[in-house]
Amino acid sequence: MNNLLKNGKKVFNEYPRAFWTYNVVVFIDRLGGFMLYPFFALYLTQKFDLSMSTVGILFAIFSVSGFVGSAIGGAITDRMGRKGVIIASLVLSSLSALGMGFAPTLEFFVVVTVVVGTLSSIGGPAHEAVVADLLPEEKRAEGYGIIRVVFNLAVIIAPPIAGLLIANSYLTLFIVDAVISLIAAAIVLLALPETKPQGDPNAKPETMKQTFKGYGRVFRDTPFVLFIGVTILMTLVYMNMNSTLGVFLRDYRGLAEIGYGSLLSINAVIVVALQFWLTRRLEKYKPLLMMAVGSFLYAIGFAMYGIVGGFPLFVTAMIVITIGEMVVSPFQQSLVASFAPEDMRGRYMAVSGLTWGISFAIGPYFAGLLLDSANPNMLWFVSGFIGLLATFGFIALNKFHHPALSAVESVAAN
Repeated sequence: MNNLLKNGKKVFNEYPRAFWTYNVVVFIDRLGGFMLYPFFALYLTQKFDLSMSTVGILFAIFSVSGFVGSAIGGAITDRMGRKGVIIASLVLSSLSALGMGFAPTLEFFVVVTVVVGTLSSIGGPAHEAVVADLLPEEKRAEGYGIIRVVFNLAVIIAPPIAGLLIANSYLTLFIVDAVISLIAAAIVLLALPETKPQGDPNAKPETMKQTFKGYGRVFRDTPFVLFIGVTILMTLVYMNMNSTLGVFLRDYRGLAEIGYGSLLSINAVIVVALQFWLTRRLEKYKPLLMMAVGSFLYAIGFAMYGIVGGFPLFVTAMIVITIGEMVVSPFQQSLVASFAPEDMRGRYMAVSGLTWGISFAIGPYFAGLLLDSANPNMLWFVSGFIGLLATFGFIALNKFHHPALSAVESVAAN
């Protein structure tokens, strides 16, 4: 026990205080998010009696509006700083939850999703930039691993709470998520410092037009764009975790919502127990090859759901997916941070959001079509194939020699 406390204190002291404050914000915010979003498809199919392909269209609307918000947020983050953008996004996220929870009709729900969803997404790039601001390059993969642990502590706690709230009503779930977002905003306001690096004081500040034109520079970074493209393929597979998997298990495997929640909790427990340990042992390997390994495990794990039956085998598939997730996540985030010049972190982080934005714009719709088809198991076989494409894509990208990749790999080798 003494050694455990000593090691814990040593790790704590390796990181700045603001990093741990940010982790508290992540925990509180994700506690609300993971009470709501894993059950989002279940809520929509129940309240509005929608097919999964229609739910996929709603996910697409949400993703497109979210990407618009992220693009705006990336530019504002680089221009004005991180703190104010994060606070604004949390407050707007609170309003979004209330709007969706109280929506009397599907049409009203769509309007709320577009308007408030756009505005509440402005904080994504700022969140990503904070970590890159606070940590030196050699500590980022490990730092993102710690955030993954904190993130998944929230995931462990959230589904059982959500289950109790859903027993009362889905509306209660939306109200609690709104309150939690406001609590997180208050902590950012009172305890998190502004982390935006100080630029050259003699440099002429960019105009807003120049700030947005900076996105052209991001898209001309060919290795980065190729990395984003392959990551989109990988994310198309993973997005099933929080969109179609719960509906598939309920409707085609007879697994109740609480069973799906248990699978998510198992995923989170494994991450909490092993993420930090695993990240420290994988740091010496090439990041893009680790992305390939993780994608391959996604392909295997999700394909299994098209074959297996029974809760023990569902758990086995989830364990395979979780190991892939623990391999992928720290390296993915640190790679994006390493590509980005200091003065463009917000915009690079916004473009990296394409991996989720595009995946959720098209993935749930086409996954819904497969799920509504005569053979819903095809969804998982197609997911496995796409996961293999991503695996080979990352192996091919490993042959590129980009300054950012070289820097990450030299750090990993030391």
